[in-house]
Amino acid sequence: MFNDTTAEEIEIVMQQAWKAFHAYRKYSLKQRANFMRAIAKEMEALGDVLIKIAGEETNLPEARLRNERARTIFQLTSYADACEKGDWLEARIDTAIPDKAPPKPDIRKMLVPLGPVVVFGAANFPFAYSTAGGDTATAFAAGCPVIVKAHPAHAGTSELVGKAILKAAVDCEMPEGIFAHLHGASYDVGKALIEHPFTKVVGFTGSLTGGKQLFDWANQRKVPIPVFAEMSSINPVFLLPEKMKTSAAETARMYAGSITLGAGQFCTNPGLIIGLEGPDLSAFMEVLGKEIKKIAPATMLHPGIFKNYRKKKDEALRQPGVDTVAVSETKPSLNLPAGQAGQGSPTIATATGQTFLQNPLLHQEVFGPYSLIIRCKDMKEMLQVANNLEGQLTATLMASENDIRIHDKLVEAVKNICGRIILNSVPTGVEVCLSMQHGGPFPATTDSRFGSVGADAIKRFARPIAFQNWSHEFLPDELKNENPLGIWRTVNGELSRES
Repeated sequence: MFNDTTAEEIEIVMQQAWKAFHAYRKYSLKQRANFMRAIAKEMEALGDVLIKIAGEETNLPEARLRNERARTIFQLTSYADACEKGDWLEARIDTAIPDKAPPKPDIRKMLVPLGPVVVFGAANFPFAYSTAGGDTATAFAAGCPVIVKAHPAHAGTSELVGKAILKAAVDCEMPEGIFAHLHGASYDVGKALIEHPFTKVVGFTGSLTGGKQLFDWANQRKVPIPVFAEMSSINPVFLLPEKMKTSAAETARMYAGSITLGAGQFCTNPGLIIGLEGPDLSAFMEVLGKEIKKIAPATMLHPGIFKNYRKKKDEALRQPGVDTVAVSETKPSLNLPAGQAGQGSPTIATATGQTFLQNPLLHQEVFGPYSLIIRCKDMKEMLQVANNLEGQLTATLMASENDIRIHDKLVEAVKNICGRIILNSVPTGVEVCLSMQHGGPFPATTDSRFGSVGADAIKRFARPIAFQNWSHEFLPDELKNENPLGIWRTVNGELSRES
């Protein structure tokens, strides 16, 4: 049991972070990268103890936790490599032309760190999106101190990882205050952190309600600050007609696995499937229903998520025009040990296109192993559904090449609502690589220009500054003529690593 951090403790932490910022921002890219690699080693050194505690707190299976820890370690090391490489700095140099009328000055631009970053740990990823997760790693890469507010659902796991980060900070001779780990089940802790004048940017993964509240607090400050929040997505899947004529059963089996993966507790879970009324969609629904009935309910992350799943699912199923297609035939246990999360039953429902268009509640995320199939009367109605969808992390087209050619308007409409558009696959599974975009238009995220996965995420915690007519001696190494760091820069319009 961990006590909520007090206002006095928050003040001390933020003062230390602000002081650390002015030192750490001057650390070289190599020093920052080595710090991140040291965190990865310390996290790995926690061994089975970390896996055991995380399993007890989250109900996640050991294999999933080991894979997620490996992913988190990879994030730290790959983002360290990207930090050191320096491409994210977007260094630009335009040299002076004195004899131009009027004379053109020497102007050089790069990204610099914003300041202390407050990170709110995610419930569904105790490692990869929490204490030492992507937000923390990319903030360190950008040159920012980090203050993590642990998620109450896995506070012990977070505390253990937090200590590993602090050990790495000492070993790497980082400034005091480079990292702080706080607890707080109360909204007051989060609000105090957001409103503190030394907080300069926020990273959050969680519910729409929580993310929107943080965003509102941040924008009500005397000096507003950016909030990069990943919040809500139902990740629509569009079943196009030619593809369904040949692959309805295969697609249904594939999506039964995706809908129920990890008890449906992924932010990219396919919660909405849109197809055309007719025999092909009926065949898809029949196979999907049979598969769902065979998949046993799984224990969810914690009681709060289970209760919210049951509430949201039941509310959706009570709506006029919504019919249940299938529910797992393995009943959840009604006699769980005290404090253990409930088991979410995989469930598929269906409604017509008009029902969906007329009922905003059906657009809301049901976080868990649930998906709603929308039966459209024709392609015109499918396009109407696409045009009325809110912003999403992902959208998927199950389509033949001919489907794509014929239905160009639908393809363009789908592009407008998502950060990642997928063809003939499932949205679950987010590869950590530079080309990944894990973010989308509101309400999926608060800023669709940036994602939380891949090295481009470093740019969330930095801002551009231009140096005009500065003497060579006082320029940062990243912008000096000889390019001592050997990074890629755009010099007079040409990409180069030369002096």
